[in-house]
Amino acid sequence: MFENIEITSQLPDVSQLDFKPIDKKYLIVLLLNFGIVAIVLFVGLYFLISKNLEAHIPEYTSYLYLSLTFLLSIFLLFLVLGFYKRKFAVREKDISYKKGVLVQSITTVPFARIQHVELEEKPFSRLFKLASIKIFTAGESGGDLKVNGLPKKEAKQIKEFITHFIND
Repeated sequence: MFENIEITSQLPDVSQLDFKPIDKKYLIVLLLNFGIVAIVLFVGLYFLISKNLEAHIPEYTSYLYLSLTFLLSIFLLFLVLGFYKRKFAVREKDISYKKGVLVQSITTVPFARIQHVELEEKPFSRLFKLASIKIFTAGESGGDLKVNGLPKKEAKQIKEFITHFIND
């Protein structure tokens, strides 16, 4: 006789995991990157306006700067709010990553699907002794996971743990 018992009520609730926040120093890295982009945008806009119009600055120039400042302020707000929503959890058989301000998502990758794990250190992250873990899964690239802003020592431990699991 064929049975197909519902197990929905027995599934573990991933949202109830004890997620650990990423290192607070990563916010400084994000702000440094944001600052560089903002400076480049403002300087670029300045040279674009002054070069094309030679000594005559049109009246709408202040509105361009005001609009750019407003857009960058909104982006900065979401950047900071989004930073505090980034959390991760490593369990016995999987790793989960939670992020998002307006659209929140939780990505869980079972170790059994992981093909490769990389440790990544970008210049500003290296300055603050931080690293990222990049996880590549079997199948489509949409299942890959990247956790930024981990202390380098902890990132190495997680990488070794996952590598040991997938090599057994």
